[in-house]
Formats: sequence, C-alpha cells, structure tokens
Amino acid sequence: MRFTVRDAQLRSLDVPLLALPLAKGAKLDDAITGLDDALGGAISRVIDRRDFRFGRDETMHLVGGAKGPQRILLVGMGAVTELPGAIRRAAMIAARFARRTGAAETAWYHPDADGAIEQAVVGLSMGAWEYSETRTPPPDEERRPAPDEAVVIARDEKRAKGQVDTGVAIAEGMLVARRLAMLPGNICTPDYLADTGRELAKRHGMKITVLGRKEMEEEGMGSFLGVAQGTPQDPKLIALEHRRGSGRPIVLVGKGLCFDSGGISIKPAQSMELMKFDMCGAAAVLGAMEAIGRMELKVNVVGLIGSTTNMPSGTAFKPGDVLKSHLGKYIEIVNTDAEGRLVLCDVLSWARRYEPAAVIDAATLTGACVIALGHTASGVFGNDEALVQEVLGAGKRASEPGWPFPLWEDFKELIKSDVADIKNSGGRAAGAIAAAMFLKEFTESYPWVHLDIAGTAYSETDLVALPKGATGVPVGTFVEFVRGRVS
Repeated sequence: MRFTVRDAQLRSLDVPLLALPLAKGAKLDDAITGLDDALGGAISRVIDRRDFRFGRDETMHLVGGAKGPQRILLVGMGAVTELPGAIRRAAMIAARFARRTGAAETAWYHPDADGAIEQAVVGLSMGAWEYSETRTPPPDEERRPAPDEAVVIARDEKRAKGQVDTGVAIAEGMLVARRLAMLPGNICTPDYLADTGRELAKRHGMKITVLGRKEMEEEGMGSFLGVAQGTPQDPKLIALEHRRGSGRPIVLVGKGLCFDSGGISIKPAQSMELMKFDMCGAAAVLGAMEAIGRMELKVNVVGLIGSTTNMPSGTAFKPGDVLKSHLGKYIEIVNTDAEGRLVLCDVLSWARRYEPAAVIDAATLTGACVIALGHTASGVFGNDEALVQEVLGAGKRASEPGWPFPLWEDFKELIKSDVADIKNSGGRAAGAIAAAMFLKEFTESYPWVHLDIAGTAYSETDLVALPKGATGVPVGTFVEFVRGRVS
C-alpha cells in the first residue's frame, strides 16, 4: 500500500473512502463537523439517533455528497484506554471494508495524530493485505479494485511523514511474516526460508550465514538433527546480522518447523493442515529483520532461525532415543511431537558465539499455552526479570500483549530423566512451563526471554480486524524491543 500525507479539509477530499475512527465519549472536532455540514448533518444524525454508538469494531457506512468523499466509514473504538492500539485495530477494520467495497484509495483522519499515525499505517496495511498466491484469480469482470493507496490527513505533514515511514517499515515486516506463514509447507520449505533470508540480506546490506545438515553435523547439533533425520529436506540454520551499532547484539531466535506432523508421536488428522503455521516464529524473525533493515536502526541485531520438518519415516527419531545437544547435554525423547524445543535448544546454544546482550526467542511451542491464555496473549518466560518486563513493555507498545509465567526451580522436576540429563516433555501438567524450563537449560550464559506464540501467531477463525490465518505476531514486539535498545 502506498501512503501520502496531506493537510486538507475533509469536506473537499475527492477519495472513494474516508475512514473516521471515533472513540466513545469523543466530541466531533471542527474538521469532522465541517464535513458533517457538507453532508447535511448525516454524521450527527446517526450519532444523535444512536444508530452509531461508538462501540469497538462498530461501523457505519454513509454515502457522500456531490463533492468530497464518495463514502464515509465511521469506525467505533469503544472506550479507549490506549490510543495507538485502538487506532491500529480501527484502521485494520477500515482497510478490510475498503477491500470488500473495492475502494482503491482510502483517506484516514483522526484529530489526535501524536503517536497514532504510525499505528494507523500499520493497521491500514495489515487490513488491506490478502493472501492469494495459491488461488486462481477471479475473472476480470468480477474483480474489485484492491486497496493500494492511502492518504493520511495531518496538520503537521513533516512530522506525520516520519511516522508514516516507520509505520510502513513495521507493516512490511509484518506482511513478510504473514505471507511466509500462509504459504503451504510444500512451498515454504527450509530452503525457501533460507532464500528469503538471502534476498532480505542483499536488500538491506546484512551478513547471512546458512548451515545445512553437513555443517550442523560438524557443529554437533544432535538435538536439531534428531528432529530433521526423518525428512529428506535439508534442515537450515539461518543467521542474519544487522550491524549498525556498537556493543553486544540483541539476538532474535525463531522456531521454523515448516510442517510438524508430530513425527512418530503423530498428531491427530483433524486440523493437522494448520501445522504449516509451526514456522511462525521463524517468519516473525525474518519480518522483524525486514522492518529493522528498512528503519536502519543504529543497533546490532542478529536473527537466528532453526528450520526443518518433523516427519514420520523409517529414519525418524523415536520415543526412547537419547540425543546429544550442541551444548553437550543428553536429552531423552519421550514425545517426538515436542520437537520445537529440540531445534531451539541447539540454536540457543549456538547463539553464545555472539556474546548477546539479550536473546528473545519466539515459537508456536505448546498447545498448553493456548489452553492457559487463549488467543489473546502470548506466554512470556525468562531467566532475567528485568528483561521479561522490558519485553512485556515492548509487546504492550506493539499491541501484542504478553503474560508472564514463573520458571521456579521446582518445575525442573517435570523434565527430569532416568536415563539422560533431561527429557523433552513433562506431560500435561504445566506443559508450557515445562517446555520453557527445557529451553532455560541452554541459556545460562545470557539474559533470555521465550515467547510462546502458539495462540497468537495465527487464528482458525476470523478476528474481525484480521481474517483467519497468520497475524504477524510477534514482529511488533521484536521491533519495539529493538527500538527501545537504540542508544
């Protein structure tokens, strides 16, 4: 989507659609009342008659007059406690309306522009995007114009332009993540993720390193390779380095299981197709690196991805096996469907070479986290309380809420093994915590936070603001955290 900034009267805008986000209790400002006068009081009438009540996600579509906007969309934000998040959601709803109605250009206006334009741009971009790569296009006569242009109305055009630029960078990162996640597993393979990383590195002047099966064998990544031994596809460890600052880097780590069948501990057939989304952590790292590269942030960031597929075969690892990790710890396999942590633990161990200032990993790791938090918040775990709070703050600023879980030493009992140093699953009780406790065993040399995004990275139902499918979480959290570390 292309964005322009304009200081213009709403009543004189010649656009197919004008979107007006309105919060409960808010009064119409002079710009909107001027438009209302031009419409013969149409806006004030629907408000006075309570046809429009400012509820969150509520919309009211008005037809414009002989001049000015052809359509006006009132978008309710409810009782707003945090404006940026409410603006972003309203913008997504407006852009989805624009797509349904064929409005190629949308104008956006909110009187309190400070801090909100960036999120409006993110929301408009997210709402306008639609995955269509593996569908046959409809006939020309049935196609509606796609929403590909937006005008942001602002009095301070120079200041607004800066927010638009950062909003576009974040949005493009999120769209990279959503697109990769939506691709089927036969297209989005470990090789495909590696090629995406190479293309990204070339555009943004980053260094990229890609390890395959042979290189990982030389590195002693027995845990990662144990998961990969059931597939003929070459596993990949992908490292992207954005070197624009000084000091030790921030390391972002993503789980990249391009398809997870569960392996020998095979998953139920129902909804197994959704396991193409098991690489959303990897997609988020690539999306975050895209945004960071576009913004040219003056900081050192390394993005690490561990990617493979978990398949049952005659060569697949099996329950009862013992794997030796990159760190040297021995792991008893009690469930081959607890494979993401086996990939991540070797990547987290490998991350030590960067002497990181902080490491944040993201993974669609456990169904237990979905049971605990549903689809509203990501689980947040860590070995450093200050870093946990910093990540929670970044998630809040990005409208990607998280919730902290404890990692008390008592929970280590869940992953005790009779035949190895640890086992890869602790059973049903405290499942998300047991998985995080497993990862913690490989992060003792640096501050670390784990984001369990199993309930937030994708949705099986329409979310009103976004269609079902990939959400782009936690690209925003990653970017906000990195921005917060820029000195």
